[in-house]
Amino acid sequence: MFELKTVALFVVTAIAEIVGCYLPYLWLRQSGSIWLLLPAAVSLALFAWLLSLHPEASGRVYAAYGGIYVAVALGWLWLVDGIKPTNWDVAGVAFTFIGMGIIMFAPRA
Repeated sequence: MFELKTVALFVVTAIAEIVGCYLPYLWLRQSGSIWLLLPAAVSLALFAWLLSLHPEASGRVYAAYGGIYVAVALGWLWLVDGIKPTNWDVAGVAFTFIGMGIIMFAPRA
């Protein structure tokens, strides 16, 4: 159950990070309102706070988070930008999950 909660927290953290970066992109590249920067800043602050909720805030946890981030970013690409991930994208996510599993669950001395 701990692993499931950790992955769920990773997903929410990734969404906060992506929203915090996507809104300034809309302002800079898509002629969005400057007011988009306010929720972007809140989202990035939420992202930083969510990272602090992980029981072991360390490089290993952040490396594993990277795998979830890649998957969520491709999901965002599909759901928000309307660009379906390719088979290569899916393969890349699979490899990041393999790497994440090795990082998180390898035996430690």
